[in-house]
Parts: sequence; structure tokens; C-alpha cells
Amino acid sequence: MIKSVRLFFVFVIVVVCSKNGFGQATTSGANTITTAVPFLSITPDSRAGGMGDAGVGATPDLSSQHWNPAKYAFMESDMGVSLSYSPWLRALVADINLAYLSGYKKIDDLQTVSGSLRYFSLGDIIFTSEYGTFEGQQSPNEFAIDLGYTRKLSDIFSGSVAVRYIRSDLTGGQLINGAESHAGNSYAADVAFYLYNEFRANRRDNVLSAGINIQNIGAKISYTEGEIKDFIPTMLKLGAAYTTELDQYNTFTFSVEADKLLVPTPPVDTMIYEDGYVIYPGGPTSDKSVIAGMFSSFSDAPGGFKEELQEVNLSAGVEYWYNRQFALRAGYFWEHENKGNRKYLTAGAGFRMNVFSLDFSYLLPTQRNHPLENTLRFTLSFDVEAFGNQQ
Repeated sequence: MIKSVRLFFVFVIVVVCSKNGFGQATTSGANTITTAVPFLSITPDSRAGGMGDAGVGATPDLSSQHWNPAKYAFMESDMGVSLSYSPWLRALVADINLAYLSGYKKIDDLQTVSGSLRYFSLGDIIFTSEYGTFEGQQSPNEFAIDLGYTRKLSDIFSGSVAVRYIRSDLTGGQLINGAESHAGNSYAADVAFYLYNEFRANRRDNVLSAGINIQNIGAKISYTEGEIKDFIPTMLKLGAAYTTELDQYNTFTFSVEADKLLVPTPPVDTMIYEDGYVIYPGGPTSDKSVIAGMFSSFSDAPGGFKEELQEVNLSAGVEYWYNRQFALRAGYFWEHENKGNRKYLTAGAGFRMNVFSLDFSYLLPTQRNHPLENTLRFTLSFDVEAFGNQQ
């Protein structure tokens, strides 16, 4: 009998680097939060990927659709597109890939439309029965398409709404415990705001920016006709950045960010051993509605306020530009050991021309033999307006 969707989905979560994918399962007190379609939370672009995944409050760029589409209101160019690619988890497998296409177009001085396509390929999966009999081979994949609308609300403040369609095809219609499975489908929305304030101090040009984005507010997802449905990764992102020019050639940006999943924390059961207590995740949380889960996520941790604080991930990054042409980046991402234990350093670089720019980033975990080890991301950006001006 083919493994159930639940077990298969747990496998996918582990492979895709979800919250518990790289946690310390044997650590006392571990109570990680898992969701469906965790590929939505993977950093898709090289710039933020080189700055410790701190992007919601950073200065605008062509990949802002993922982090904060409200940033597009302050882009200098009227139109642009970017393509990012990452061979994902190459320390484990060789055929998992993430591709991300994003772009925007200014309608006028106040309004901007944007969109993106995220495609995640999980390679080839062989299905077998409980006796090891070959049952077929599938190429599971997931993708999300979204459209955003941004409006400038003042000279320094903007807001945005993005809507998203999500499709997750993990089983290829295989029978699951005698029941037919299907691709999971969901719809979601983002609500984002952004502050961008340019000012001059000490004879230098400076920028103070900050952003907030509530991502993936949407319906639960299911892979069968049963009652079991899983939350998608609704996320609250808060961040700020400070950019300063040392002189006409050298510019630094410092960025920080805090993220929290707005889905219920799993309840816990307690098993008593002779040497003390061992806590492990307990029953399901899927009985809550999406909105109820969002609000309860701030107060439902079994460990109280202390555990709620453990669910906040922190990112920090720095970016250096020389003559607005060459960039170097570095950053750090931190997640509590009871909530996944992802901790890694990042580095990146970029090169910008009049029309094109190319960026890449590199991820270096602080733990040995980590599945995310040596993760690379590449981003190619294209300034459509600058190209038109050259004609």
C-alpha cells in the first residue's frame, strides 16, 4: 500500500527545509511548527539571500514582490523584471530546484502593478507498495502565481495588496490508502506597507526604510477528499534598514528583520522518564479556522510567553555598494533550537550595468553536515525602461 499523503507530506516538508526540517528532534522542549507548501517561505532571490534573508524593510529592488510589494512605489525605473534560480538542497539530492520570476510596471506616479511566478520542482519520486513493488514514478512540483497592486499613500509611505494562487502536486493522482489523491489548491493574499524616507545629515544622503508584510493569508490545503487540511505558511514580517553614503562612491545599507508564523503552535504531550521530562508534539491543530489560527498564534504556545518569543526568527544583513556598480553582502539568520534550529551565515555579491544586473549569494550553516550547506542563488535583473532609453 502506498504511503499516506500525510507521511509523504512530512517527507516533503523535511526535504524543502520547513520549520522542523532541520531542528533537533531529540532536544527536550522542541515543538516546531509545520505547514503545507513551505516552498512559499524559501528566500527566492540573491540580494536578500546574501543579507541573512532580511528583505521586508530593505531598499526596493526587482524581487520586492516576495518581501514587500509596497516597495515598488519607490523604484526609480518605471518597469523591470528579474529571474532567480537556486539548485535547492544539493547536499541531499541533485534534482530539486527553485525558480522565481518577478516584475513590476508603474501606471503613474502613484500606482504600480506587479506580479511573480514561483516554481518549485522536487525532482523524481518513485512510489512503491508496502512490499517494495514499483507503483510508478512521478515528478512532484509546486507553483504559485501572484498579482499585486501598490499605491503611494504619501511622499514617504505606500501600501500594497497581492493575491496568490497556489498549486501543490505531490502525488500525481496516486491512490492513498485506497483513496484517490489530487493536487492541493489554495488562494492567499498579502497585505504590506512600506516607509521610505530620504534625508540629508552630516552632508551625506541617507535613507531610512521600514516595512511590514502579512504574507499568505489564505485557505488551508488538502490532497484528498477527506477532512484533513493543513495550514499554509501565513507569516508576519517586520523589518527596517538604514542606508548611508560615505562619499559619492561608497554606500552602506544595514538591515534587520523579525518573522513569525501566524499558524497555531502544536499542543504537546509529556512523557515521563526516570531522568526527567521529555516533551514531544501532540495532537492536530487543523481544527481551527485560518483567522482564529492567526490570532491564537500569539498566545497558544504551551510554554507560554517564553515559547512565543522562541517562535520569532531574526535576520540581519549589510550591503556595500561601490559607485552603484559593485556590491558585497553579508548576513546572519537565527532560529531558536526548539523551533527548527536553522542558524546560518550568508554572503553575496552583485554587478550592475545600465540595463542588466547580476547577483549571487552563498549560504553557510553554522552546523556541520547541514542540508542547506553550500546553497547558491542567482538573480538576473533587467531594467526595461533603461533598455528603451538606449534605443
